[in-house]
Amino acid sequence: MSNPISWFEIYVQDMARAKGFYEAVLQVTFKPLSAPGAEMEMWSFPGDMDSYGASGALVHLPGCPSGGNATLVYFECKDCAVEEARVVGAGGRIHRAKMSIGPYGHISLVYDTEDNLVGLHSIH
Repeated sequence: MSNPISWFEIYVQDMARAKGFYEAVLQVTFKPLSAPGAEMEMWSFPGDMDSYGASGALVHLPGCPSGGNATLVYFECKDCAVEEARVVGAGGRIHRAKMSIGPYGHISLVYDTEDNLVGLHSIH
């Protein structure tokens, strides 16, 4: 198993607000996904099944709260300071500004509008 993560989901309470945050910070466009249940709403991050890494989606499901979970997703960036600089303007907050993780590059830890902690990772 070379890349054990195959998919991720970030649970949200306000889909429009969450989509707006990630679109502003990561400069991406979401695509709607057909959800397995009528009460579930899903929007996928852009992804390429033939490239390194995992794709995922924002998910709204009643009874499944956002925030406070123990899973941390890292988004790849050229320079995580660039995306970090967009966080506050998009309605989020910075938990830990860009810091070195030695030979593995740099990370920033930020909260989205739904109180989910997510990571930004860059080699430089």
